[in-house]
Amino acid sequence: MSKFSPLNWPVVRQLRAADAFARDVNTQTGKSRELEGRIDSADRMVKSVCPYCAVGCSQRVYVKDERVIQVEGDPDSPISRGRLCPKGSASEQLINSATRLTKIKYRAPYATEWTELDTDTAMEMITDRFLASRKAKWQEVDESGRPLRRTMGVAGLGGATLDNEENYLIKKLFTATGAIQVENQARI
Repeated sequence: MSKFSPLNWPVVRQLRAADAFARDVNTQTGKSRELEGRIDSADRMVKSVCPYCAVGCSQRVYVKDERVIQVEGDPDSPISRGRLCPKGSASEQLINSATRLTKIKYRAPYATEWTELDTDTAMEMITDRFLASRKAKWQEVDESGRPLRRTMGVAGLGGATLDNEENYLIKKLFTATGAIQVENQARI
C-alpha cells in the first residue's frame, strides 16, 4: 500500500477494524508509537506534599539524575485522590526555575546592591533585630498596674505556603516571646 493511500488513513483503519472508540493500534501513527511518558525514564519516585497551601495534597515527585523531572498528584492520597490545583501541578517549575534564589540576599539600608550572606550571619542579624525590637516595645504592666508581659514591637504573619503544623509552631513561638499580633495570610 502506498504511503499516501486513503486505506492507510487512521479513520479508515479504525472503521475496517471495528474500532469504534479509536482505542486500538489502528489510530496510532509511527511517531505516536515511539513516544514515551515523562516518568518512564525516572530513576525513582519520592512522595511529597504540595508546598502551596495548608490542604496537604500528596504529590509523586519523579527524579532522574538527582533532578526533578515531573510532579504529579498521588492517587493513593485520601486528601487529594491524585488531583492537584494549577499551582500544585506547576511545582516542578518552582523547583527547577532558573530564577529561583538559592542563596540568602541582603540589601543594607540605603544600599543599591544586594550582597550574599551565609546562613549563620543572616540568623544572627534576624535574632539581634527581633530581640532589640521586642525589648524596645516591651510592656510589663498597664496604667493600672495589671500585668501585660507583651511586646508591641514584633508581629508575625504566616503564609499560605506553610502547612498547619508550621503555622501552629510559629504561633506558639510568637506567643511565647510576648507578641500578640500574630496573623495568617489566609485570614487577611
